[in-house]
Amino acid sequence: MSYYHQYSEAFSPKYLSELQGQILASPYFTVNNLNRDFVGTKGFSLAFQRSHLSNVIQRFPYFKLYLNRAIQEECNAFYLNPLLLEQGSRVDPHIDRSLRSYCDKILPPLVVSVLYIQVPLNLEGGELILRSKKRQLGQISPQVNTLLFFQGDLIHSVNPVKTPGIRLSLVCEQYNLDESQLREIPEIKLESRAVKQKQKVKSKK
Repeated sequence: MSYYHQYSEAFSPKYLSELQGQILASPYFTVNNLNRDFVGTKGFSLAFQRSHLSNVIQRFPYFKLYLNRAIQEECNAFYLNPLLLEQGSRVDPHIDRSLRSYCDKILPPLVVSVLYIQVPLNLEGGELILRSKKRQLGQISPQVNTLLFFQGDLIHSVNPVKTPGIRLSLVCEQYNLDESQLREIPEIKLESRAVKQKQKVKSKK
């Protein structure tokens, strides 16, 4: 049984460059809103239902080509997040269930897709480790423009990055929910510490 698949040269260099520029320039891109497993990382997140995919693309058109290729037909809810690691950053072992904050009965995603957008030259560390219980199933060194799919119920982590530069990826947790679970998921919702900071500033006025 194969627990993950990789596809090299997934997109054109032009698209990859645009994607990187748009993500890094986004006003929502800041210290991560994800949980404490994501040490020293940056990003922002989008929770959405398949029925509102067009709204996501309208608001964030630079995600279109990635979503069109990565999203699986059988999935109906998604958690999308650009993820940046720098020297000293790491991601501790966990199983993705980011939509659990909206519906606590949700199981892990069916699949997780990852596009590696930028990776430091001669990268040391930063490998993605995939495990099932105590058994290691894969150690994946990120390669620029590689699209990776892995089984959503796997424990995974990212080794500490030892090299200067940025390790930028675009991650999408893809869920297959029943109707009652889907009703609890936002049609589309942006999660970013930048948004929270703006709201705090406004509330003080």
